[in-house]
Amino acid sequence: MRGRIRRVAVFAALLAVGVCASAYAITAEVGPVWISATATLHPRELPAHGNKPVFLSSVTRVGTRDKSTPPTLQTLLFLLDRNGTVDTKGLPVCTTAKLEGTTPAEARQRCAGALVGKGKGRALVTMPGRSPFVITSPISLFNGPPSGGLPTLIAHAYETVPVPKTLLVPIEIERVAKGRYGFRAEIQMPEVAGGFGAPILAEATIGAVRKRGGRQVGYINAHCAGGRLQVSGKALFTNGDSFPATLTSPCHLPR
Repeated sequence: MRGRIRRVAVFAALLAVGVCASAYAITAEVGPVWISATATLHPRELPAHGNKPVFLSSVTRVGTRDKSTPPTLQTLLFLLDRNGTVDTKGLPVCTTAKLEGTTPAEARQRCAGALVGKGKGRALVTMPGRSPFVITSPISLFNGPPSGGLPTLIAHAYETVPVPKTLLVPIEIERVAKGRYGFRAEIQMPEVAGGFGAPILAEATIGAVRKRGGRQVGYINAHCAGGRLQVSGKALFTNGDSFPATLTSPCHLPR
């Protein structure tokens, strides 16, 4: 049934990655389709009270065991640890009007002060009459105008197939009260390559540091509680498949 959360067989969960075990990864599969996700927060040394600027990195990969075309990734949902904040006070704002029709380089030049994240995306394109091929685009994340008092991001990507086109995705960051989590972000994936593209990679690092009142302030700020910071994610596909994951990044107090 479409929209139903299918049984997910987790064959590798909470596996340390990176030299410093700075993140945990989850890989899961449904039939031939597999998805892996990681989340990392840096630095790992954080205060017990107050906040310190941090950078959040996430990587989501999608593939198939039988080399078939994966289903189209439709939505990414994230719940972010409540032991952190998003601070946009005094941060320059960029708008979709400024970004319309821009290449990645042009977008980053026009809204340099509002740039709070960078990454890349890849998609497998299966067009009639052509062998499958992969396209790649830089991803830029800009601080957008507040919506109802809530911070927003604008994700920018660029494709050249079937024609050059700027892809813009507004992202609203909501405040929530769900146990460990205090923020929610929902990302609606744009149509890629005229509907012939299936996203297979989405990765980005979000964070920016500026000075305010003589001290450093981050776009994301956090403190360490319980030895970890946690992100809950869910990937939803157009065929109804859903992959949930809880990702933990260890932290520790100053020694």
